Amino acid sequence: MKDVIKQVRQKQPLIHHLTNQVVMNFTANGLLAFGASPIMAKEKAEARDMATIANGVLINIGTIMEPELGAMIVAGQTANERNIPVVLDPVGVAASAYRKQAIEKLLETISFTAIKGNAGEMAHLVDVHWETRGVESIDDDLNKLEDIAQEVAEKYNTLAIVTGEIDVIYHAGNKKTNKTGHKYLTKITGAGCLLGSIITACLTTNAEKVESAYEAVHFYGKAAELAAIQKDVNGTGTFLPHFIDALFH
Repeated sequence: MKDVIKQVRQKQPLIHHLTNQVVMNFTANGLLAFGASPIMAKEKAEARDMATIANGVLINIGTIMEPELGAMIVAGQTANERNIPVVLDPVGVAASAYRKQAIEKLLETISFTAIKGNAGEMAHLVDVHWETRGVESIDDDLNKLEDIAQEVAEKYNTLAIVTGEIDVIYHAGNKKTNKTGHKYLTKITGAGCLLGSIITACLTTNAEKVESAYEAVHFYGKAAELAAIQKDVNGTGTFLPHFIDALFH
């Protein structure tokens, strides 16, 4: 097991999630299996308190509603004040004008340690054309991925993680790619959301940012590969519990 994963399991960091309503239970169970601790809180009145006791903050706009935006800003700014990791997952940013406006506001008010998204989401942040349907990226032109990761990283002074069949991680001239994973991850709700949570946990370690993010996505993909080959896995329904188990090991 890599040092980054060991550090997470020794530290058991508390990650404050302002995340997708659809995936809270899956994210919490997956992060617990991985070795970190989740807290789910989107009320603005307690956002500062929660971000103050946390070791990292994840902001995911998957099911964002207007009252939640203020809480996201408060939590993100508190994370900046405390110099703890804050990660943005711009889910479906290209799907609506409201999502685009929300992301613009978040990027204006918070300095993000990392931004993670699929190719379509990340391309949208740097005005690169990429075909999407709803919240999903449907263009497979992998030749552009490294350029998109670099553009996002440089435009927002952040670590960029572009996820897909090949994951591309870029920060300050340092780049890594990852090819682990399984097709079932594209067929379950919340796979990307949980990955964002695990990346946040890994960024609480003392490892270099690109290395932390790489170990997160590599381990996540290997866990999916391991789960998929279990003898009683017949599809995504039977894959899910095995995937949680694999994140534990």
